[in-house]
Amino acid sequence: MAVKTSDFPAKQKQFNEDLSSGSFKSCYLIYGDEAYLRHQNRDKLVKALGGTESSMNFNRYEGDNINPLEIIDMAETMPFLSDKRTILVENSGFFKNGCPELAEYLKASSETTILIFVEKDVDKRKDIFKALSKSGFEIDCSTQDDEMLKRWIASRFMGEGKKISPRAQAVLLDRVGTDMSNLATEIEKLICYCIDRSEITEEDINAVCANYLTSRIFDMTDAISSQNQRRAIELYYDLLALKEPPAKILALITRQFNIMLQIKEMTDNRRDKAQMASAVKIAPFLVGKYQAWARSFSFQQLREALELCASNDEAVKSGKLDYVISVEMVIIKCTSIGKAV
Repeated sequence: MAVKTSDFPAKQKQFNEDLSSGSFKSCYLIYGDEAYLRHQNRDKLVKALGGTESSMNFNRYEGDNINPLEIIDMAETMPFLSDKRTILVENSGFFKNGCPELAEYLKASSETTILIFVEKDVDKRKDIFKALSKSGFEIDCSTQDDEMLKRWIASRFMGEGKKISPRAQAVLLDRVGTDMSNLATEIEKLICYCIDRSEITEEDINAVCANYLTSRIFDMTDAISSQNQRRAIELYYDLLALKEPPAKILALITRQFNIMLQIKEMTDNRRDKAQMASAVKIAPFLVGKYQAWARSFSFQQLREALELCASNDEAVKSGKLDYVISVEMVIIKCTSIGKAV
């Protein structure tokens, strides 16, 4: 999983203190790839500032075609019958591509306006980021690590009077992934499903929760074995959108090829399906699926696919290759029609 920066808990605590005390900075930047946290912190801040769509002192700008001079003009406009004006700017691209006008303005912005920027991607080298960091407050809402997510999952269930074991938490993460919006949806489903019980079990998770990851991995293996390169790449980027680390995806692809190779060997040796399932630790009903996939490859191709996965993993760890690109290379190579894997 992606590793969260160590200052996040302290930043979140300080952010919450600003909200509870009413002691606000002149500008805020809420950024990172975890949309759930971005939106949660955005909504809490806007609410604390009294920002509503109907308020004459609340202005919202969204998209990458915003005129920064328009924002500056509005920021310099005195609030109506109030001490403060709130301006919310979302998905502008200013903090990724740069914005000299706002970078300069933030050095001495209006004392009667609070600016809130919400962005997925930022470039900390840009002058606008440096200016905001100096005069305001920025918080990185990136993908959280497993331990933080487990604590968050436990707290969500605890708030509803329910408990969940560490093992069940791990099963939930493995099934759903690290996207907190998806997790929040599945947690609500589990709470409703177990309304008359106080503990969430692994059986409950398997019965109720959508299998975001395994289903896509199986679909991707299907696409690879049928030489459907475009579909396999699309599914790969679906997994990345679910915030699954490329390292984990590569490990899952490697596992699929390893199982295919073993199933192919055992099929040739006339082992029955129960023996095969036990040997590779999969459900018996999946053996036929793996046999069908394995028929698309020769023994040599499967071995070379495993060697390719291993060599790309080593290239990434030695700094010779980017992980996202390395997995894409594996998929492209394995879906090359008429070529040896």
